[in-house]
Amino acid sequence: MPSADTSPITVDFLSRFTASEQFDKVFQEGMGLVEETANYLDGPGRQDARLLDRHGAVAYATESMRLTTRLMQLASWLLLQRAIGAGEMTKDDVSKERRRITLADIGRGAPLNGSDQLPRALLDIVDRSLSLHQRILKFDAMLSVRSKADLGGVPSPISSQIDRIAAVFTARP
Repeated sequence: MPSADTSPITVDFLSRFTASEQFDKVFQEGMGLVEETANYLDGPGRQDARLLDRHGAVAYATESMRLTTRLMQLASWLLLQRAIGAGEMTKDDVSKERRRITLADIGRGAPLNGSDQLPRALLDIVDRSLSLHQRILKFDAMLSVRSKADLGGVPSPISSQIDRIAAVFTARP
């Protein structure tokens, strides 16, 4: 009876992930949301903001700034993952760029006086950006487990399990 091979299987998880349909959908959604936001803020959003009183205008300006900051960070993360997956960056470049991206502090901020006046269109974009942010935080946590092992850090205790699961999904029948 032949013995089963128990040697660890190394899978380039990031390359597979960034080449996946799931990543492509998130990438397209993120870039589309950036474009939609810019179009709204430069067009209908200006008209909407003119209808607000002083408190509403301050809330609009604050929420718009939070939104654009969040989207800039999310777009930077998406572009970085794509570049890493394509092998376009060195490990040093990756390390420098990762430090520039802050995902933790870009969620929903404190409630604002006048936020009850914010236009529905702006609130819809904000809600979708927060949803995208939550998904990217999950992806980032998943990828950071992998990157610590790949960059010479202490591997996660679940790294071997992730490799085994990935191997099952990449095995050819």
